[in-house]
Amino acid sequence: MNRVPLLTATGITKSFGPQPALQGVDLTIYAGEAVAIMGPSGSGKSTLLHALAGVVGIDGGEVRFHGNRIDNLPESDRAKLRLDAFGFVFQFGQLIPDVTALENVALPLLLRGASRAEAEAQALIHLEMLDVADNSHEVPALLSGGQAQRVAIARAMAGSPGVIFADEPTGALDTLTSEKVMTALMQVVRDAGTTLIIVTHDPRTAAFADREVIVRDGRVASDSGGDQA
Repeated sequence: MNRVPLLTATGITKSFGPQPALQGVDLTIYAGEAVAIMGPSGSGKSTLLHALAGVVGIDGGEVRFHGNRIDNLPESDRAKLRLDAFGFVFQFGQLIPDVTALENVALPLLLRGASRAEAEAQALIHLEMLDVADNSHEVPALLSGGQAQRVAIARAMAGSPGVIFADEPTGALDTLTSEKVMTALMQVVRDAGTTLIIVTHDPRTAAFADREVIVRDGRVASDSGGDQA
């Protein structure tokens, strides 16, 4: 099958003080695939995710999105790229605590210039897709862990991003809830044709992906599908 490169890292390096986090990583992510990045604590897997997303700058190498370099963009341009083209799901959801689920999901759309009515209408559609529309007027403190993660997924998907970056999305959930959340996440990204990049330490979460990339000591140690064309 002919695959289209979407995100490409070439020889990227990153250190935090004297500690190297990434040591010459080469990785290509293809459009529409789900990739799980795994590795032990401190292996560099989260740093790799953040470098691909333009959240952290790199010390060397290149990161390209749709063939265009993004690692050398000013932070303001990288922030706009993250708002317009990327969605994020984190371990603890990182929902805004004092606004409702509906308002949390609508926020990225408001930041893009949508009217409140448009943003909330779209937000409700995504909450319905993830079976949490009944919780739309609840604040995060009233949601279960699984409900909160579904709201976080709805927020990530609301702007129709090209890529979803999920950093330990099931790390704070029990096994059954993790499976339900991952099933929901995979369903919405498959339906939308969105590329998904997951950092996880859990093999059961990684099993939902099409491809597994193992990172050790800041390098790609193995890649189950990166050499296929």
